[in-house]
Amino acid sequence: MKVIGFDHLVLTVASIERTVAFYTQALGMTHEVFGPDKRSALRFGPHKINLHQADNMFAPRAEHPMPGSGDICLLVDDFDGIEEQLVANDVPILVPPSERTGARGKLKSIYIRDPDGNLVELSTYADLRFKAAGADDV
Repeated sequence: MKVIGFDHLVLTVASIERTVAFYTQALGMTHEVFGPDKRSALRFGPHKINLHQADNMFAPRAEHPMPGSGDICLLVDDFDGIEEQLVANDVPILVPPSERTGARGKLKSIYIRDPDGNLVELSTYADLRFKAAGADDV
């Protein structure tokens, strides 16, 4: 057996409502409610981030889940105008556009924090563009 990819990740958050508002309004994700227990997730392309509220956790879970301990890199469809979009949504830029190294090569990245303080890197590959929906190449 070998790992070939991942299906979803989980963020522990202080407020699902606040987190959903940030990721849907500032970053264009879609909110999804699923399962009999009405869990929340954020969808983008073929991926999703499940949300666990810190005061109402699901089992099984990480050993020591806590809001603000995440560090994720998200690929964006277009880097042009990203700073203006973030400013328009009152999202402070932690690190301005810079070159980084991703899983597939050189990235152009900008860093922000979500409402819980999770580090969010928004990136695009210098030599490869990804489609906004159905990102088959991701």
